[in-house]
Amino acid sequence: MLLQLLTRSSTTVASPLDIAGPWDVILIVVGLVFGALAGATIHVLITRRNLTSARMEAEKILDEARKEAEANTSRLELDAEKKNTALRRTLDEETREAMAEIKRNQDRVSKREDVIDKRFADLDRRESKIEAMEKNLETNLIRTRDLEDELLQTRQDLKDKLAALSEMSREDAVKAYMEEIREDSVHEANHLSRQILEDAEHNAQSEAREITLMAIQRFAAETVSESTSRTVKIPSDDLKGRIIGREGRNIRAIEKATGADLLVDDTPGIISVSCFDPIRRAIAAEGLQKLVKDGKIHPSRIEEVVSQSKRDVEQRIRKAGKNAIVEANIRGLHGKIVEAMGKLHFRMSYGQNVLQHSIEVAFIAQIMADQLGLDGNIARRAGFLHDIGKAMDHDIEGGHPAIGMEFARRFGETSEEVLNAIGGHHNDIPSTTPYTPIVMAADAVSGARPGARRESMELYVKRLGQLEDIAKSHAPVKEAYAVQAGREVRVIVDAASADDDATFAIAKDIAKRIEEEMTFPGEIKVTVLRETRAEASAR
Repeated sequence: MLLQLLTRSSTTVASPLDIAGPWDVILIVVGLVFGALAGATIHVLITRRNLTSARMEAEKILDEARKEAEANTSRLELDAEKKNTALRRTLDEETREAMAEIKRNQDRVSKREDVIDKRFADLDRRESKIEAMEKNLETNLIRTRDLEDELLQTRQDLKDKLAALSEMSREDAVKAYMEEIREDSVHEANHLSRQILEDAEHNAQSEAREITLMAIQRFAAETVSESTSRTVKIPSDDLKGRIIGREGRNIRAIEKATGADLLVDDTPGIISVSCFDPIRRAIAAEGLQKLVKDGKIHPSRIEEVVSQSKRDVEQRIRKAGKNAIVEANIRGLHGKIVEAMGKLHFRMSYGQNVLQHSIEVAFIAQIMADQLGLDGNIARRAGFLHDIGKAMDHDIEGGHPAIGMEFARRFGETSEEVLNAIGGHHNDIPSTTPYTPIVMAADAVSGARPGARRESMELYVKRLGQLEDIAKSHAPVKEAYAVQAGREVRVIVDAASADDDATFAIAKDIAKRIEEEMTFPGEIKVTVLRETRAEASAR
């Protein structure tokens, strides 16, 4: 039907209302409705398929996003784990370093505590010794007071007896009584003094001996003894005439330029140089050696050579001073003080080089101060500078302690301990600090050790004789002998003339006179012996 309508419509052109009938219209409407329904159905199917595809695409995207998120999460967790591991390793390393530093600090604190405990123990022992000595002194003081009370009572009793029984006058009785009391008191005082000093010396000597021996053992210096005589060897005696020169002009030029005296005598092969100043003596000797070696000897050449020798000696002085302060580890010294210490290289004391002696005293004083709990640096500085006055005592009046103290103060030395040690190491001024007696002891140890010093045979014999004469001047002494190279004098007294307490007083008197009347290095020991001789004859 529809085909017919279409065929009809293709052959005749007319209005749709004219061509179609009622059923045709219905059919058209029904077709249109079916077409619309079919289009709607197709549209719905297509939309549903698109939604299904979109849903699947969305699920696919969600799966990919989920997988990517899980991968990112795993990667972030891995990175976080790596960072946590690195941070933990860093923290562990820092913790170990901190613990090691804490352990080192604990070790240092432990060592310091050990040192402090040791020092406290030493202080406790010394306090115990001092307390024991104080108790002994208090006991002796009480005994002395009791003796005084007893003596007073005895004196009163004797007065009464003498007044009642003696026919002497009151003045004679008092005189006789006082003489008897004086003898008894002297005897008792000697006995008490001996006991007190023996107790004190027993404790003090053990401590001093230990410290001194430790100082000597820890500082083992070479034993060097240099000669103070300066002689210049010449190849032939013909040079003596050239050195003297025409009418003595050459020798006068040398003596004028150097300030030293030249002794040209009949002694073959040598010319002696004499001068009180060791620096000038050294300049003169070295200049004369250069002139002899050069062979050109005339006044202008003498002045040139002496000037050169003076510069050489001054350079040696500065070098010796710098080397000495480096060896002694002394800092902050003025240039003038360094130069003065260098001059001590040319100074001798009983054959001992004074500069080497100063270095030795510095180290011995430091060791003693350390053992006593004092500042070893101050003691070393004071010991090093104690003899600096000997560098200029040829040009300035006074003793070398006072000269050295003033010189050190003028050139920047402000330490009162050092200045007092310089000025008081020979008891010229009172000791105001403990470092002065330490320097005195170190000075004595350095000068008295075997081989450190020497003296001429004449002075040696004279010193021994003087020792024996001082000892023999006491009434009870029978014989006296100086032994151990003059470091000890042994005195023999008659047992009938002196008892044990009197021998103690005699030893003290002899030692005091030796200190006042003699000059000697180190220490001299006085030993008093009581001799009893028993004789019998058999017939």
